[in-house]
Amino acid sequence: MANKIHVKTGDTVIVISGKDKGKSGKIVKVDTKKSRVFVEGVNIVTKHQKAKGQLKPASIIETEGSIHSSNVMLVDPTSLKPTRIAYRINEDGSKDRVAKKTNTVIDTVKKAAKEG
Repeated sequence: MANKIHVKTGDTVIVISGKDKGKSGKIVKVDTKKSRVFVEGVNIVTKHQKAKGQLKPASIIETEGSIHSSNVMLVDPTSLKPTRIAYRINEDGSKDRVAKKTNTVIDTVKKAAKEG
């Protein structure tokens, strides 16, 4: 079963704990099964790549590692400070993600039309 995560791909977040505390970036990938997120420029890990013939020489590759989703907070688009997220359901059935500090709408998810 997939866990519920409060952020999604493309959100700008700030890291609130760990070795990269205070850094911010966009979410590149979300792993809902493990509740982990990949943030660009955060938790850089090095991987030693073995040579594969003459076309690909050996190299050291730096990529983003995953961090737990509880260690990031969404950045409020108006105040540019970290905020918690609330969900508001409208009369038409659409769902809004709302910043708790400034009460501004971050984005809206439209309700899926029923088939039949």
